[in-house]
Amino acid sequence: MSDWVDVARVEAITPGEPVHIEIDGVGIAVFKLDDAFYAIEDVCTHDGGLLTGGCIENDQIVCPRHGARFSIKTGEALTAPAYEPTAIFPTRVESGMVQVMDDRWD
Repeated sequence: MSDWVDVARVEAITPGEPVHIEIDGVGIAVFKLDDAFYAIEDVCTHDGGLLTGGCIENDQIVCPRHGARFSIKTGEALTAPAYEPTAIFPTRVESGMVQVMDDRWD
């Protein structure tokens, strides 16, 4: 069973500035949208590069290399050249700390 991993204090994550963490070698980008937190695999499914560093527009992140858009909430690839979604991960807040878990293999 996977464990929850601390990302940062709630107040340290600001809208428009994702936090990149690694869990067991998997890069994960954690976002704050409105008053909720979301986590997606920090990889463009088109070319394998990092999504962090790309522009955030509403609830989407734009790949900084080729412009593919991904939903921060669902991981869905929204525009070419990406066609496959990126993984999403559960988040929670415990004692003021944002946490994420990679539960894909449970």
